[in-house]
Amino acid sequence: MGFFAHSTAGIDEGCQVGDETKIWHFTHLMPGCIIGRQCTIGQNVMIASGVKLGNQVKVQNNVSIYEGVTCEDDVFLGPSMVFTNVINPRSQVSRKHEFMTTLVKKGATIGANATIVCGNEIGEYAFIGAGAVVTKPVPAYALVVGNPAKQTGWMSENGIPLQFDNFGKAVCPESKQEYFLENNIVSRVK
Repeated sequence: MGFFAHSTAGIDEGCQVGDETKIWHFTHLMPGCIIGRQCTIGQNVMIASGVKLGNQVKVQNNVSIYEGVTCEDDVFLGPSMVFTNVINPRSQVSRKHEFMTTLVKKGATIGANATIVCGNEIGEYAFIGAGAVVTKPVPAYALVVGNPAKQTGWMSENGIPLQFDNFGKAVCPESKQEYFLENNIVSRVK
């Protein structure tokens, strides 16, 4: 079946790209990156060596994904969002041996122009608002906004705000899935 790559995309030898993935204009995939099935990689994207993207990941235009980043299945990376991989970069000091990892868990959304400072985990189905600057780990299902990013609520797996009752229960109005909040941890009722 294979994948689609626009003629202007640069795909270095040694990349792994899954079936039905689409790679658009002026995108560069470096050796050793792994891209899952049914991903969409937008225009002017750079994916560095060692990066791993799961299945059905959507990377919008103008995103650079640096070494040390892993995105699990169903992650959404908004236009021009930013990952870092060194906590204290200096032009004159090589710190490639100090790259920090960033894990974006299944189903998480990172909004346009958000910045994820390296070394932080973004929990499952977390929602990072546009322009947010994430400087610490984000729990599963959390909604965070601002600079520095602060949690303002919880989101369903469909990306709809959750309103918990006094018993710690909430229902997504779109999917009708039920969620439970206990000790500041959200879980979906199966």
